Amino acid sequence: MAKELILISHGKLAEEAKKGIELIMGPQDNIQAVCMLPEDGVSDFQKKFEDATADFSVDDIVVFADLMGGTPANTVSRLIKAGLNIKLYAGLNMAMIMEWLNCQMVDDRVPDYVKAGKDGVVDVNAFLNTDN
Repeated sequence: MAKELILISHGKLAEEAKKGIELIMGPQDNIQAVCMLPEDGVSDFQKKFEDATADFSVDDIVVFADLMGGTPANTVSRLIKAGLNIKLYAGLNMAMIMEWLNCQMVDDRVPDYVKAGKDGVVDVNAFLNTDN
């Protein structure tokens, strides 16, 4: 299982998601945030991403992107096609990050980031109106 997680996003969403998860779970040295800022071009973002992965001691990396089809996800997709061993998931949310962290603590657990992400989206009004 991947021991490193990179969050990528337009703007500072990835950075803030990392800060948010650290409020819940404490400091997370194995999570990096790579943000594409308004002044960044594709090559700038790719360099930031490559710099972030250069510090990791393993080849097997999980990446959560904010949006399928956006520049951050497309940039990493090109790196995957070029042969990098990266598992990329789009639709970043806190539930996905929690799933990744929980799987780090339980070695035999098989992660399901897509299910966790979908399950993390809840219509709270509908939930409150049901008889639970």
